[in-house]
Amino acid sequence: MIGRQAVADAIRSGQALDRIYLETRANGKDIDEIRKLATQQGIPVNYVPVAKLNSFNITDHEGCVAQIAIVQYQDLQQVISFTVEKGETPLFLLLDGITDIRNIGGIARTAYCTGVHAIIIPDKGVGALNEDALLTSAGALEKIPVCRVNSLMKAVDELHLNGITVFASEMKAARNSFDCDFSIPCAIVLGSEEKGIYPALMKICDEKVKIPMQGDFESLNVSVAAGMLLYEVLRQRLHQ
Repeated sequence: MIGRQAVADAIRSGQALDRIYLETRANGKDIDEIRKLATQQGIPVNYVPVAKLNSFNITDHEGCVAQIAIVQYQDLQQVISFTVEKGETPLFLLLDGITDIRNIGGIARTAYCTGVHAIIIPDKGVGALNEDALLTSAGALEKIPVCRVNSLMKAVDELHLNGITVFASEMKAARNSFDCDFSIPCAIVLGSEEKGIYPALMKICDEKVKIPMQGDFESLNVSVAAGMLLYEVLRQRLHQ
């Protein structure tokens, strides 16, 4: 989506947009309107130098480019309510600071196979759910609900209000994944391999859980860790 008018019209029409790129010096009433509409619709806005916009190999962008969303984002509360109404035990996955789209695609693939009801991502600080991510997920990102929120901390609050226990994956946690009860309504937070889970987010989680490791190594690949935790959840739920 190229140009100010085209982007504004797309937002007004309800077109699903992954994010909007605005040139840092762009200004005017039309830019103000785009910012306002994007905020109302929860569409991330990235402020970038003109070189970034030019890198898309387009002309006449007027300092404004939008990427059409491949994934159709869903409302978190609606997904929770739909899950409960079906009589299923909620299982959610929150991704904090995971930027590698190959990891995101691999996580989505495993999440779909293990019965995760939705993946929750922040509107900033996460890899773009683009065609490469979709390909890596083997199409899972088209099948599993994805909820994009402006704050993972607010998402945790919403999960708590719905009686959902939130576990944080932390390699230095006291409890092993095998010792946790994942048969209850729950969500698991995964952080990046470099920085882990944001401290303030970690603080409001109900419990920290680790994957036991025999070898002395810094950390597991986050996609692998997701698979181990989610299959432990599935194992427990299948053997209830």
